[in-house]
Amino acid sequence: MIKTVVKIEGMMCGHCEAHVNEAIKNAFKIKSVTSSHEKGETEIISKEPLDEDEIRNAVAPTGYKVISVSSEEYQKKGLFSK
Repeated sequence: MIKTVVKIEGMMCGHCEAHVNEAIKNAFKIKSVTSSHEKGETEIISKEPLDEDEIRNAVAPTGYKVISVSSEEYQKKGLFSK
């Protein structure tokens, strides 16, 4: 699993978060996506790495600006993660 963190400029509320989440869900086959306007970021969990240019292209129509994209291996944490 891959965790991709996308820094996004311009999200101001929960509706903004939902708008970005929907754009990502429509563009990629992913496990989950969560956005935080307070942190200014979106976290995507996927089986395969996502292309940075494709992420930028998916977010662009929403009116928000992608500042950076970073990816790392995702390790599920919790009681049943082992």
